[in-house]
Amino acid sequence: MRETLPQKLNLKLIFLFLLLFCFNSSRCNSMNNMKSSLQFVKKVDNLLPEISPSGNPEPLYPLLAPSPLSPFTITNNTAPKLSGLCTLDFDSLNTMMSMTAIDCFTVFAPYLANVVCCPQFKATLVILIGQSSKKTKTLSLNSTLSKHCLSDFDQILMGQGANNSLQKICSVGPSNLTEGSCPVKDVDQFEKMVNTSKILSKCGKIDLVNECCQEVCQNAILEGAKDLASVSFELDAMGLKRPSDISNRVVNDCKNIVLRWLASKLEPTRAKEVLRGLANCNLNKVCPLVLPNVRPVAHGCHNELSNQTSCCNAMENYVSHLQKQSFLTNLQALNCASSLGKKLQKENVTNNVYNLCHISLQDFSLQANGMQESGCLLPSLPSDATFDTSSGVSFLCDLNDHIPAPWPSISHLPASSCNRTIKIPALPAAASGQKGLYNKDAMFLLLYAIAMVVILITIR
Repeated sequence: MRETLPQKLNLKLIFLFLLLFCFNSSRCNSMNNMKSSLQFVKKVDNLLPEISPSGNPEPLYPLLAPSPLSPFTITNNTAPKLSGLCTLDFDSLNTMMSMTAIDCFTVFAPYLANVVCCPQFKATLVILIGQSSKKTKTLSLNSTLSKHCLSDFDQILMGQGANNSLQKICSVGPSNLTEGSCPVKDVDQFEKMVNTSKILSKCGKIDLVNECCQEVCQNAILEGAKDLASVSFELDAMGLKRPSDISNRVVNDCKNIVLRWLASKLEPTRAKEVLRGLANCNLNKVCPLVLPNVRPVAHGCHNELSNQTSCCNAMENYVSHLQKQSFLTNLQALNCASSLGKKLQKENVTNNVYNLCHISLQDFSLQANGMQESGCLLPSLPSDATFDTSSGVSFLCDLNDHIPAPWPSISHLPASSCNRTIKIPALPAAASGQKGLYNKDAMFLLLYAIAMVVILITIR
């Protein structure tokens, strides 16, 4: 499709802005100087399956993230326009609110939404309602209050630099602050119906590494949710009601009530750790990417492979669409590689095209460095972005190496931290975690990186 005149003008304006910024500052140093300005943080990810190290891959520069304008935006907060009708105590969670604003920072919020922004956004809401229940004695807001409170929540975050479309990005609406279809919202009734001591003992502090496999806390929450959900059903002649009779929708809504109660009994920082840990258990089970039709790749990479160049061009074109979607955790990337491989196998592609075309795990994640391809895989454990006035906003990129994507086989189970027998080839002995920062020397490259992302989306 040909670009329209406005599209061309938009692209020209972007590059003009970059040039003006560069020429009017002393920050446009050479690429060699920039290499020394980056900081690295090594971290071993304990959630990854067993690793089979081989080779010595060349290290890549870490991702520079997310926006060069963050020091000016975050430190120059704007006063939010609040309704004055919300009963939630936002001031009591001031530090957590600020962290949420950083995690959901403007331009990059949609690309960090799945792993960083939305889990933090939702956890903060749960904790706010949970903490307020100490005074209100209810674990939900009514429909009117929920509208005012969610609006105020958004306003406060936007005043600190957060994206202005978080409700849409995170699929959160006023109904998410109510009790939904759960029949119990009163604290006293909750504590009479649920084994609260069990929930506190199992979920007061979770094992972030093993919880996703052993589901100690998750099972306690599920049990409590079913106890609450059973209230909405009449007992049969024997006075019994089977759990299967309770709809999943009611149970899920009651899970939210259980989480809010738990958040009321824990210190906010501990509650956040638990909520983010449980969220990552669910996130790491699936591939969050939308995988387009694979037939164009299958056509170029059929079983009787005769043209490797044609196959790899088709594969590269396909992967380039995936790279415009979002940042992934390393385990999500494994799941995406498995899902795509199975789709190709169903189209009779039996050759290991990942190996043939040098497809790595980081190829499934967003590529934000315009001057040198550099995909960022986030850790499978919960992580937040960070901010300081000198370096701005940054987040941890784990496994920022060319790790070959594993081609699925009959013996290949879905990627999971619980399946320790999976071998990932060519992975360094210690999984590297790299913290992408920017400073005066790296400012221009960051502008270039953001411009490239915008351009790719504009002309998509």
